[in-house]
Amino acid sequence: MTRVATLAEIAREAGVSTPTVSKVLNGRADVAPSTRERVEELLHEHGYQRRRSSSPSPLLELVFHELESAWAMEVIRGVENVVREEGLSVVLSESSGRLSPGQSWMDGVLARRPTGVVLVLSGLDKAQQAQLTSRDIPFVVMDPAGDPGQEVPAVGTTNWNGGLAATRHLLDLGHRRIAVIAGPLRMMCSRARVDGYRAALDAAGVAVDPALIREGDFHHEAGYREGLALLRLADPPTAIYTGNDLQALGLYKAAGELGLRIPDDLSVVGFDDLPVALWACPPLTTVRQPLTEMAEVATRMVIDIARGNQPSALRVDLATTLVERSSTAPPPSTVHP
Repeated sequence: MTRVATLAEIAREAGVSTPTVSKVLNGRADVAPSTRERVEELLHEHGYQRRRSSSPSPLLELVFHELESAWAMEVIRGVENVVREEGLSVVLSESSGRLSPGQSWMDGVLARRPTGVVLVLSGLDKAQQAQLTSRDIPFVVMDPAGDPGQEVPAVGTTNWNGGLAATRHLLDLGHRRIAVIAGPLRMMCSRARVDGYRAALDAAGVAVDPALIREGDFHHEAGYREGLALLRLADPPTAIYTGNDLQALGLYKAAGELGLRIPDDLSVVGFDDLPVALWACPPLTTVRQPLTEMAEVATRMVIDIARGNQPSALRVDLATTLVERSSTAPPPSTVHP
C-alpha cells in the first residue's frame, strides 16, 4: 500500500513552511500564486486527501455559467427542494460566462469547505478538480458545457433526441425549409441539439442548408438578430427551431417587426419549456428539458457522494419531451395552395 505524504513532507519538498501548506489547503488568500501552484502540484502528485476529521459545512455550492433569471430559477428551485429536506443552505455563484470558475471562487470554496458543489453549464479544469478532491469536497456537473470526463459525475438531458423531435415535428407538418438558431456551439448541449436537427433532416431526405444554421448565445437578442437575418433571406425558412426558449421569444419579436404571423407565416419551436413559454403569444411549442428534476438529481447525487456512497452511474441523462402548443402549423404553401 502506497503511503501518502504528510503535510510536513509536502512543505519540505515545496520549500515552504507547514502552515503555508495548510493555508493553501484551506483556501487562504495570503499565499503567493507561484507558491500556491507549487503546493497544489505536490498535493496532486502525492495524492494527498484531507482526512475526514471534521464535518463539512452545511452548505451546498451552486455555480452557474451565467445567471439567466427564468432558466436559473428552475434549477435553483430543484436544488432548494433537496437542500431544504437535508438542512443545508445554498451558496450561489456565477462564473461570468467562463466555462470554469476562477481561482477566487476556488479559494472561497476551500475556505468554506461545503458539503458539495454543483456546477451548472460549467465545469472544472483538471487542476481545480484535483484541488477539490484533495480536500474531500465532492462535485457534480449539471448540463455540462463540455465533456466533463468519464470520472466526473454529471447529470444532463437527451439533447440530441430533443433536437430530433423538434425537427421531426416540423417535417411532419410539411416544412422543408427549416432553420435552427443554436446556442454557443462550443457547448456540448448546443452541438447535440443541432446534431439531432441534422439527423432528422437526413432521415427525411432533406438536404442540410448551411445558410439555415445560425449560432446564437441563448439570449433573447441572438434570437432576434439571427431571426431577422434568416427571415430576410431570398428564400427564407418557413420554420425555425431555436436552441432555447429565450431565443424563440427574440425570434417572435423579429417576425413581428417583419409583419409575419406565427404560426400562419412562420412556425417556431423552442427548447427548455420555461414557464414563459406557456404565456407567449401564441403559446410556444417547445422541447421540455426537465431542469428542476435535473437539479434535484444532481443535488442528491453530490450529497450521497459526500456521505461516502458512490452513485450507481456517473452519467445520468433525463428524457426530453416535445410539448406541442400553438406556434407551429403547416407551411403557408400547404395551408394556402
